[in-house]
Amino acid sequence: MIQIKTTEEIELMRQSARLVSKTLGMLAKEIKPGATTKALDTMAETFIRDHKAKPGFLGLYGCPSTLLTSVNEAVVHGLPTEKTLEDGDIVAVDCGVFMNGYYGDHAYTFQVGSVAPETIKLLEVTKASLYKGIEAFKVGNRIGDIGFAIQQYCEAHGYGVVRELVGHGLGKTLHEDPEVPNYGKRGRGKKILEGMTIAIEPMINMGTHKVKQLDDGWTIVTQDAKPSAHFEHNIAIVNGKPELLSTFDYVYEALGINSEEEAPFKSNA
Repeated sequence: MIQIKTTEEIELMRQSARLVSKTLGMLAKEIKPGATTKALDTMAETFIRDHKAKPGFLGLYGCPSTLLTSVNEAVVHGLPTEKTLEDGDIVAVDCGVFMNGYYGDHAYTFQVGSVAPETIKLLEVTKASLYKGIEAFKVGNRIGDIGFAIQQYCEAHGYGVVRELVGHGLGKTLHEDPEVPNYGKRGRGKKILEGMTIAIEPMINMGTHKVKQLDDGWTIVTQDAKPSAHFEHNIAIVNGKPELLSTFDYVYEALGINSEEEAPFKSNA
């Protein structure tokens, strides 16, 4: 059952999402050749607890870490390790926070040093597809419209859209109804309603859409070992339109990036 949120609940969720955003922004300057994802995980846990919140992933479903860090061909759910990041890598950092009784959960794929142009393009297209999906999240549409927008955009660039993993509703639990696939058909699926809160998270592969799970029971990788990108935002329906609860502004500030991509989806309050 879809959990419709009140204005007050959406504001509490915004606080949770923004703490995830700040955590990713804090990590942005630390993600460079020689860093380890295990060290990033420790930094994130300390930062979240210092802000009077709890890591959203740690212990949930048996997750052993605060972050899920997926490097290169890892799609999602990569576990932090002591292996150092190398120049040319990409790493998707997925983070969750539990605060004020609500979850925040979003992700950004970072470049490590100098990254190949074809990989940069994958990141750019994947992130752009996230906003295509957000545009389709509005009253009058259905969940299938979101997946259709993402799939059409990414497949037009020749990329594979992962089927086995999807976005989701978000609130007092990390995964609520509805599931939000990154593929679909227009006009299909559940109606989008005022007060809905979801996480949209394209997981897009440079090659095949097919994936497999590693023996650690967590890490999902591409079957052809080509890179994968993952970006995720938390969004609420306010006055019939999508409004971002999370933001990449803290990441962009840390990296010296100027972007207006979020402007159409920001609160006017």
